[in-house]
Amino acid sequence: MYVCMYVCMYATLDEATEPWGVKVERVEVKDVRLPIQLQRAMAAEAEAAREARAKVIVAEGEQKASRALKEAAEVIAQSPSALQLRYLQTLNSISAEKNSTIIFPFPIDLLSSFFHRTAPKV
Repeated sequence: MYVCMYVCMYATLDEATEPWGVKVERVEVKDVRLPIQLQRAMAAEAEAAREARAKVIVAEGEQKASRALKEAAEVIAQSPSALQLRYLQTLNSISAEKNSTIIFPFPIDLLSSFFHRTAPKV
């Protein structure tokens, strides 16, 4: 695009100056005034490119986070003590917050022994 612009510009200058015996060797553009519509189109294109790069960065971050979660899940799956440690760490972080109510998860298999008992007869 730029090459064509320069070739066309030099051709036009040569046509105008050749009859006088003048050869233009160098041209310097000092100011370019683009139409408002073209300025808006260029700004929209630049904004779209920035948004696309931002989306790629976010996607890469999510991909790294999901890989880390997968690795953590594999470690926890291989070691039940790691799961218990994670459970205790979670309870510790919950207790540090200023919540008024804390619900402790309780394994359902421990509760099942209470449901199998029969009520005392009166």
